[in-house]
Amino acid sequence: MNHSLIAEAEALLQQSIRFYNGKPVGTVAATEKVLVEEQLNYNECFIRDFFPCGLAFLMQGKREIVRNFLEVTLGLQLDWESSISGEGLFAEVRQDLLSQDPQNGEWVRPGQGLMPASFLVINQQEIKADFGQRAIGRVTPVDSGLWWIFLLKIYEKACDQANVPEEKIAHRPEFQRGIQLLLDLCLAKRFDMTPTLLVPEGAFMIDRRMGVYGNPIEIQALFYIALKAGLELLNAEAIQALDIENRLHRLIKYIRHHYWLDPALLRRVYRYQTEEFGETALNKFNIYANTVPGWVLRWLDRKGGYLVGNVGVGWIDFRFFTQGNLLSIISSLTTQKQSQAILTLIEQQWSNLIGEMPLKICYPAVMGRDWEIITGCDPKNVPWSYHNGGNWPVLMWSLTAASIKMGQEAIANHAITIAEKYLADDEWPEYYDDEDGKIIGRQARLYQTWTISGYLVSQYLLKNPHHLNLIEFSSPSDD
Repeated sequence: MNHSLIAEAEALLQQSIRFYNGKPVGTVAATEKVLVEEQLNYNECFIRDFFPCGLAFLMQGKREIVRNFLEVTLGLQLDWESSISGEGLFAEVRQDLLSQDPQNGEWVRPGQGLMPASFLVINQQEIKADFGQRAIGRVTPVDSGLWWIFLLKIYEKACDQANVPEEKIAHRPEFQRGIQLLLDLCLAKRFDMTPTLLVPEGAFMIDRRMGVYGNPIEIQALFYIALKAGLELLNAEAIQALDIENRLHRLIKYIRHHYWLDPALLRRVYRYQTEEFGETALNKFNIYANTVPGWVLRWLDRKGGYLVGNVGVGWIDFRFFTQGNLLSIISSLTTQKQSQAILTLIEQQWSNLIGEMPLKICYPAVMGRDWEIITGCDPKNVPWSYHNGGNWPVLMWSLTAASIKMGQEAIANHAITIAEKYLADDEWPEYYDDEDGKIIGRQARLYQTWTISGYLVSQYLLKNPHHLNLIEFSSPSDD
């Protein structure tokens, strides 16, 4: 364990904290010193980015900043019908927003329950939320609320472990209402027959055009986690009203069956009969064998397997999306056998997925004419860069958690040892480029806070595997 590197990371994480009315409420995305016009939104506090930071703080025993963050972001949640009654920073933020219009007039007002992607703290006295109206591409953050409820569930567990039940907050009326609004937004009636959550392009960690529209696996894993958290945090009446258990049961079966790919299933897909009709059809989505990419046939060993990136009518996105697969292991969305197969695949494809810096966000990269059409010729998402096959050190925390859960700590130890060679000298970049992940990303911010916290959480988990109890979920039956 590299104690000096851990100490440096802890100091950097502390420097990233932002305050509102004298209280710590979050961490900025990056602390690199750049010109104001070059800051973009990296000086804002993102719900997505704060998640590993929140984990790090809780593992350090620092609950106050996480509680404040949860209260502030709940106060920012779109909810025009409720009163401003509440406690703590929640009430302060709701009062602060009275003078603000959360939506630009040219945009359609989204449904109640939406959480912002980020918020900006102005002079420690004012908070300005971004629901996508200021973001590049104007993308709506579907994942923010899902990360928020996951962190709330972890915070409650941390209070139980520290034996401070008086610090728990999920039972407060404003939190109960916030959870219900969030899950109701996800569970709303829709033109869809599947139990998965339909989302637009660019609505999560991959927040630019990358062909992830529809039902991407990362969102499905987070949706499953949010439903599980809802069962733990909501009262029985709300659980029944939202019909959470029914949706959760159907979602588990659907993901485990329709998203799973291993060599046996690949051979079956390769021999699919098409134009099948009726409830007994084996090829339910009418997938044509010619759509199976050649790399998949060479990639899957007989012992490996993974959840594909997306499934739709006549289409499977065969790309390996790391975050969704690792979250599925941590949350027990995948069976024990499937979870082990995913880690086996990561070991078998070490050079492709880990390389010189953990860990590829997806594999393989989209290239050529496909890159032009799918990304819209996005110069930031050129092949093997950024979201298009770039390496993101933040993913170390989820790799470590998944590895420990499956009794494969050696995988995490090896990956962290690789990362420690370069992270500090490279000034903690946001992401790395190239097929091997050996070049600092061309537009990567330095001193990226979730890179720092991802490393810290990995180290804390390895030092004290008991911390995994905060994150993981009990496993449903492996049927």
